[in-house]
Amino acid sequence: GLDDVDIRYLRGIIERYHGGPVGLEAIASAIGEEAITIEDVYEPYLIQIGFISRTQRGRVPLPAAYKHIGASYQLQL
Repeated sequence: GLDDVDIRYLRGIIERYHGGPVGLEAIASAIGEEAITIEDVYEPYLIQIGFISRTQRGRVPLPAAYKHIGASYQLQL
């Protein structure tokens, strides 16, 4: 399951950055975690379960992440 940091990460991208894309350093600063820890520990699992995607422009949450935290998904164009 997801732990507290996973939830803060997803909420940070979805709520604070309106679904992104958002850079690693920005999200790390927003949730109070080290960027390297997010990249090495949290993101691989979130990518594997289909909750986030790493794009050239930054991290973006996928529809499953919105559903998990109870937010409405809005297609980012």
